[in-house]
Amino acid sequence: MLNAKPMRIVLIEDDISACNKFIECANARTDIYFFKPTGCSKTGLELVKDNLPDAIILDMELNWGGGSGLDFLEQLKNAELSMRPIVVVTMRNRSERLQDMIHDYNIVEWIFCKKQKGYSQDMVINHLLKLRAKLHIMQQGENPELQTPETPAELKKRIIQRINAELNMVGIPIRLKGRDIFIKGIYNLSRKAKGEPETTFEDISKEENTSYNNILRNAQTAIKHAWDNTPIETLEKAYTAPIRKDIGIPGPTEFLHYYADKIRETM
Repeated sequence: MLNAKPMRIVLIEDDISACNKFIECANARTDIYFFKPTGCSKTGLELVKDNLPDAIILDMELNWGGGSGLDFLEQLKNAELSMRPIVVVTMRNRSERLQDMIHDYNIVEWIFCKKQKGYSQDMVINHLLKLRAKLHIMQQGENPELQTPETPAELKKRIIQRINAELNMVGIPIRLKGRDIFIKGIYNLSRKAKGEPETTFEDISKEENTSYNNILRNAQTAIKHAWDNTPIETLEKAYTAPIRKDIGIPGPTEFLHYYADKIRETM
């Protein structure tokens, strides 16, 4: 299931020629997908937080961009993410001191030197794809010999962490009952195949021994709170589905399906 989906990659690289070569590689194959490349470490971090990619390719120097690779690694290490991407870095400098500094962050899987024999964008991508089997099923920093595939309970925990991260982005607070409804509903719907009969809110109302209308009312209250209080530019980044202009906010069912589809397609 995991390997059937293209690997989603954030590229932070200020060399336009190198960016174009990575994109050319992506256009020639179906197993990877690049978000819009950036030469700025700050923008790169925003891309990671907004999209939760499978992997990051980071150029350390960023001489013609903004910030630096070290800035990015520092901020990435401290970022609260529901899933940790594979990180590889590229660099022209062979400095052992710089490599030691990179390894100190303990979040980088591999370092490529652009001057090494045989270096190419395909080499970087192919190496990422070899590492891909470790994504989601291995805990960071653990001895590879001790790592085991995640259990169903661990998978559920990871998916719910991701759902919480998405709800945080749109600004639905923990205190609202609608948040719990959406966590349960998005999780349950995301576990179903697309197109299966959907009775999510009805099922939750039976489980909680309350009326269907009460479930919908709490869900709608949570959405309205987010759209009343979260900056519109944040909402437009987090929720990209069309919204009826006469209403101005998503309906509970639309909201539920948007995030269930998003979870289903990316995890």
